[in-house]
Amino acid sequence: MRILLVAPQPFFIERGTPIAVRYLAESLGIMGHEVDLLTTHLGEDVDLPGVTIHRARGARSVKSLPIGFSPAKLMVDAAIGAAMFKMVRAKRYDVIHAVEESVFLALPLCRGDGPRLVYDMDSVLSDQLIEKYSRLRFIGSAMEALEKRAVGSAELVMPVCEAIADRARGWGARQVHVLPDIAPAPPPNDLAAAHVPSIRESETRPLALYVGNLDHYQGIGLLLDSLAILAPEERPDVAIIGGNEPSINTFTRQAATLGLDRDVRFLGPRPLADLMHYLAQADILCSPRIKGINTPMKVYAYMASGVPVVATDILSHTQVLDNSTAYLGDLTPNGYAQALRQALRSDADRKAIGTAAAARAKQEYGLDRFRQRLSEAYRLLEQAIHGNGEQSP
Repeated sequence: MRILLVAPQPFFIERGTPIAVRYLAESLGIMGHEVDLLTTHLGEDVDLPGVTIHRARGARSVKSLPIGFSPAKLMVDAAIGAAMFKMVRAKRYDVIHAVEESVFLALPLCRGDGPRLVYDMDSVLSDQLIEKYSRLRFIGSAMEALEKRAVGSAELVMPVCEAIADRARGWGARQVHVLPDIAPAPPPNDLAAAHVPSIRESETRPLALYVGNLDHYQGIGLLLDSLAILAPEERPDVAIIGGNEPSINTFTRQAATLGLDRDVRFLGPRPLADLMHYLAQADILCSPRIKGINTPMKVYAYMASGVPVVATDILSHTQVLDNSTAYLGDLTPNGYAQALRQALRSDADRKAIGTAAAARAKQEYGLDRFRQRLSEAYRLLEQAIHGNGEQSP
């Protein structure tokens, strides 16, 4: 089929959604589809079989695009919409595969005899917007109504997790196929060859590692409060990778106030390409997230590393983790502290938990399984299109 894949993010850069888009585009091309990837003017070109990259250049004054809502994002989305309109007029596509908010731009082009719409639903956008910008709560109902329309109009909705799939079904989706993120393959355990510095400072204390941004919902405050409950001799050496200068300064002050100066180190951002090498150095991996329903991409990397995970017992985590593959603690400092204690108590238990998580990651969330799920979804989509008597010219 002829597919217009629309990704309104910088492409390609080493960041969550662009990485997922690369896997998606590459897989569709390998499956034999003719893929035009429409993306922003930002990012590096990459060679993907069966994929032609097109860039919307109407917002070239935008030099960078941070994650989340912003005036710059609106400018880039407008440029994407204009470019999409021109491409659909110039070429007959069977499908527009719209990632995240680009579904709203694709809706008017998928009416009548137009292309069929596939909604790549990585989040519930109305929830995400209101959680991050509470002052926009007044537009929440309108945003949700627009999302419902997109879900109901799509021939196929591809949520990233079961919780979002349930929301899509409740909104009247015709077909729903869950397409989780991919668990990367662990690298060879050779830091010197990878030119990745060691982050381990003690040979006697276990190393606990957190990787990700330091936004409130990630639960860094909960992690610090939990560590403060542990006796000094119980505490691991904690390394935190990620964050920007203001957030690092905020949590550095909190750690100092809690007496954790010698227990917690903020290392700042590190290259995403080195992620698996950093994870492999740890004894436990922390995901103290306090809200959200979509499973963070890093959880799949955590699982694939074979290093045991200490996570909060919320839906965001328990869609993919359980007590056989992680240490789960409730959303209180005492609850998360208890999960940390359990993880630090026994080397043998940690090894068993980490091994079980890695096996599940490989079986359920590896690249082969991703392509199986994608192929099945597109097979059924093609049947639906041709079943209505439509043929590609």
